[in-house]
Amino acid sequence: MTSSRTVLVTGGAGGIGRAIATAFQKAGDTVVVADVHGVEEAADALGVRGVALDITDEDSIGRALDEVGPVDVLVNNAGLLSVHGRLLELAAADMGRILQTNVQGTFLMTQHVARRMVERGVRGVVVNLSSIGGRQPTPGMGAYESSKAAVDALTRWSAIELAEHGIRVNAVAPGPVLTPMLAMGLPEGSPAREAWLSRIPLRQLAAVEDVAAAVVFLAGDAASHITGTSLPVDGGQLLV
Repeated sequence: MTSSRTVLVTGGAGGIGRAIATAFQKAGDTVVVADVHGVEEAADALGVRGVALDITDEDSIGRALDEVGPVDVLVNNAGLLSVHGRLLELAAADMGRILQTNVQGTFLMTQHVARRMVERGVRGVVVNLSSIGGRQPTPGMGAYESSKAAVDALTRWSAIELAEHGIRVNAVAPGPVLTPMLAMGLPEGSPAREAWLSRIPLRQLAAVEDVAAAVVFLAGDAASHITGTSLPVDGGQLLV
């Protein structure tokens, strides 16, 4: 990195968000983590700034961005993963919640931060967190996966329109990531863990650090001619 940048990481209180914040901090950037809950504890633990933020609320976004100040890199990591259901059973309200958080929230954050980047004349960067589920369906997870397919489309849309301002927009698309929550739900050696591993050619789940490294790469100078892409971090799962 040529100089320290201000990096805003939404969903920063979660496992992937903390890993992303840590990776940028190690790279010499100034990091701000944002979340609806737990942001103060996360910020203290990481030794970074924290700000309360609801990505689905434009007033909350405006207040948070005013507090943070100029942002050079936005990482749209916040999202809803905990609501699942098969097509014939999923409640319409649950589908709406998923789309509001994962799609509209990502749209609003990108729009508000990009507007400020354009006003400042900054050639900034946006990195969205997608999922290989947007390209490879899993029964019972279709609502989440549909939202991530939309995030991939939003990434391309943002990239083509913001290119004239020198703003790059990409996404990282993980497969299953071994967060503390996932580790509890899929204990090592369990049939459920083995079922997931059987779908991955490299026979291991992604570590949070694997995802963070891809985000930092796409936000950095080494990726200066990359925009509009969604980079799988999936151990080869999309190959099978």
